Amino acid sequence: MPEKIDELLPTAKEIQKQAAIKEAEKADQAARAAAAAEAEKHALIEKLTKPSGLSEDEKVRLASNVIQRAVRNGLTEVQVYRFPNVLCTDKGRAINQQEPGWEKTLTGIPKEIFQLWTDYLKPRGYRIRYQIVDFPGGMPGDIAITISWG
Repeated sequence: MPEKIDELLPTAKEIQKQAAIKEAEKADQAARAAAAAEAEKHALIEKLTKPSGLSEDEKVRLASNVIQRAVRNGLTEVQVYRFPNVLCTDKGRAINQQEPGWEKTLTGIPKEIFQLWTDYLKPRGYRIRYQIVDFPGGMPGDIAITISWG
């Protein structure tokens, strides 16, 4: 048997222990990353539930820029926003069912966009559509807001 074999070749039990430690470190890193992502998502949703802080002029200018860019690209509609269903008081159920009064379930920035459309775009002939655009696990997910004019 070569000298210092224990230094050269650890036992299978020692290797298993090292592998278990590495796996635990990987799992810990993944858990920390998932927790950080969840905290970031929660912070973003919290931010989106509050008013944007833009003035009416800024909102109208922003809408005008988005619409004019879409027209220059030959489009007759443009998706102006996409948001998680938790920004609706019913998680998008009324939008999905196309129930009258669905707009009353909106909160935060999605509600601001609807109000901007009501006040400035609708009187000028623009249409708006709120639509569920994905269904994770068969349940309503994100909602897209589309402005159209064609």
